[in-house]
Amino acid sequence: MIEWLKQQWEESVGVFRGGADRTLIALWLALLSIGLVMITSASIAFASEQYGDPWFFAKRHGFYLVLGLLGALVVAAVPIKRWQQHAGWLMVATLVLMCVVLVPGIGREVNGARRWLNLGVISVQVSEVAKFAAVLFFASFFARRHQELYTGWQGFVKPILVLALVCILLLLQPDFGSAVVLAGVALAMMFIAGVKLWHFGLLLIGALAALAALAIFEPYRMQRLVTFLDPWAAQFDSGYQLTQSLIAFGRGEWFGLGLGNSLQKLFYLPEAHTDFIAAIMAEELGLTGLVAILGVFAALIVRVFRIARASLSANRLFAAFAAYGIAILLTCQVFINVGVASGLLPTKGLTLPFISYGGSSLLVGCALVAFVIRVDWEQRQAVSVVRSSSARIRPVSVRAQLREAA
Repeated sequence: MIEWLKQQWEESVGVFRGGADRTLIALWLALLSIGLVMITSASIAFASEQYGDPWFFAKRHGFYLVLGLLGALVVAAVPIKRWQQHAGWLMVATLVLMCVVLVPGIGREVNGARRWLNLGVISVQVSEVAKFAAVLFFASFFARRHQELYTGWQGFVKPILVLALVCILLLLQPDFGSAVVLAGVALAMMFIAGVKLWHFGLLLIGALAALAALAIFEPYRMQRLVTFLDPWAAQFDSGYQLTQSLIAFGRGEWFGLGLGNSLQKLFYLPEAHTDFIAAIMAEELGLTGLVAILGVFAALIVRVFRIARASLSANRLFAAFAAYGIAILLTCQVFINVGVASGLLPTKGLTLPFISYGGSSLLVGCALVAFVIRVDWEQRQAVSVVRSSSARIRPVSVRAQLREAA
């Protein structure tokens, strides 16, 4: 056991130090650092009032941050082929957890949503685990059966049934935001894998119709849509959170009030350190600071897309589809979180990756980036082997071949 652990440690350290994309790692660590600073700033008043310790959330986030980095080392030590082999079982285990969390007395309920499993030291939000498992499962399925996507209905229907089951379980929690994000990621991966356009169009129409039905038949969701269009009409009711967020954006102007000087975090803006942390960043750092942080996100996502494209060019389909899925997942979450905080989108509870407070989100985010780092490392290793082989073959030059032919 000790030898195995030592081997895994050496493997993971070798991935991070031996030719991995250092720009990607630097961008990831920059976002983790920004998150720790902003959570400390945004939660300090709330933590002092609720727990008598202004550093309560900062300490907990720091603990999850250490766990996330250790988890990243574990994920990076596992070969990509192992993830592909066990992606199906990981999805089955996740579906079981999504059923277990719905059982009263087992799943922990917060604000009317039953999404957490209490494991003693930490609580796990199952929907976050589902994102990781779903990306790997769909990547594995499309890598093995991508030809079925454009030859018949079988390869099209199977992943849709799995996606529908995952979304139903998420809606029962309820977690509408995660269901929308996962559906969008799965559809995008299916499109990249080569699904027929008319199949994709039919599926897209069905998904939009389902979303419309969910909004119409659930009064509180419809109210959110109405409030989103004119939050000031209900600024002391359903529009309170959004109006306070918009006030934070307005206070920040171009260059902000200064780090730690937010007024909206002083019990005006609910969820200031979680779902609406982008508003606090806009207030303290200004529009310029928020755009700069979004630029870091954009740079990281572009790096992931490039790694995915390189893997696709090398015909490493599972690695490519998984990396594309991770890039799309991060893009969706950043766009929705900032869009909600700025009033561009209806209010929906989704964390800002690496920055919002949330242990499960941070752990899964670190695992996703570590997976991409492993994909890039294996791709670089493969290229290195090809180059070294070419170097050994090179002495047999064109001139030598011509002499042989003569």
